[in-house]
Amino acid sequence: MTRYRRIDTELGALFATVADDGIAAIHFVGGRHAPIIGSDWIEDASSPLLDACEAQLRDYLRGRRRDFALPLAARGTAFQQRVWREIASIGYGATISYGELARRCGAPEAIRAAAAATGRNPLSIVVPCHRVVGADGSLTGYAGGLDRKARLLALEAA
Repeated sequence: MTRYRRIDTELGALFATVADDGIAAIHFVGGRHAPIIGSDWIEDASSPLLDACEAQLRDYLRGRRRDFALPLAARGTAFQQRVWREIASIGYGATISYGELARRCGAPEAIRAAAAATGRNPLSIVVPCHRVVGADGSLTGYAGGLDRKARLLALEAA
């Protein structure tokens, strides 16, 4: 059973899922790599953790929050976890390239692997993969769509 909440935002609908130890995922509905809400999923209107997640996402999207204070419980390989930790360390309004991300992960030759792990980030916005751009600063790859990536960066005035 997966407990989740749908969150309608200015950027479109998101859904967040919760595990016993934290927020497991935040995806744009219909986004690339987003799971399909199944019959075994239960919409949870009473989870304090999902309440906090929704409130913090709304505050961020309204320009009233720069950082998130949520326990996170994303599941992934050791390399994916390392990439996601590095992404989480990118400051509000800043961007880095996929090559720089690979270097920060200690694997400078693994640019494509770092990009693939970025694309599989299950915690959209909270783990800000929208802050990772092409080597020339171009907007490339975002599971929620490049329009949303551009809007998130504009929100942060990056």
